[in-house]
Amino acid sequence: MADSRTVLLASGDGEIGERMPDPQTTDGTPGGPTSGPRGERPRWLVPVIIVAVVALLIGAVLWIGGDDEPERSGDSATTGEVTEHPGAVEHPDEVAQPDLSDEEARDPDDLLAEGPVDAPVALVVFTDFQCPFCAQWSDDTLPTLREYVDRGDLRIEWRDVNVYGEDSERAARAALAAAKQDTLEEYHAALFPDGEIREPQELSEGALVDLAGELGMDVDQFREDLNSDEVAQTIDENAQQGIELGAMSTPAFLLDGTPLAGAQPTEVFTDALDEALAEAEG
Repeated sequence: MADSRTVLLASGDGEIGERMPDPQTTDGTPGGPTSGPRGERPRWLVPVIIVAVVALLIGAVLWIGGDDEPERSGDSATTGEVTEHPGAVEHPDEVAQPDLSDEEARDPDDLLAEGPVDAPVALVVFTDFQCPFCAQWSDDTLPTLREYVDRGDLRIEWRDVNVYGEDSERAARAALAAAKQDTLEEYHAALFPDGEIREPQELSEGALVDLAGELGMDVDQFREDLNSDEVAQTIDENAQQGIELGAMSTPAFLLDGTPLAGAQPTEVFTDALDEALAEAEG
């Protein structure tokens, strides 16, 4: 994990992303990114406070300085030219986007990834199997992005945040169990049928195992992997990465290290991807 983190901007208006509800821990008590086993305070909170304090200090300097009459030199008094105000601050025209490319795993053993390890561009996807906008994005945009994967231009790394709770976490473990049998893409699609989420009862262990059987997997091996400590640890670490980055609405993305939020139109992703590929080739 990188030491320096940035909040992934995400919409909560229901149009391009979904604000996560207050989740519950497995024992039914309230939980979530700031409590329970992942109880560390999000790392973005301290930087936000620091920025706010600095902004207030700058504003105070400008306010106090604005009460003074601008000084004029001997020549400027007659020509009408005013000397530069000592409290003036030059603001940049635009704020630079953070580079979070070090959050890409680029791990050849990562089973929750599609595309070559050395693809010129990587897309990290923070998602949840109970998020309707994740299902919509997977149906609308993912097929187009997989064309880039097939050409070797893009690597997709799936990271399930699982803020919706136990059902989401179980489905994420099931996806990894399917990946162990090289059936990640098919299983992922089955969890988001026709761009919709499955009902909670369809994410029970029995339903997930039955789905594996329908897709022709070794059911006994699938059940064993679904409940293994190794799979649980991987899913927990992936979720923690998203939480530490502030991905509190899903879907959220890192495309070539740049945050993107919400199930935005496909061309938003392809335009950004084409630009990143052009830069990589240059």
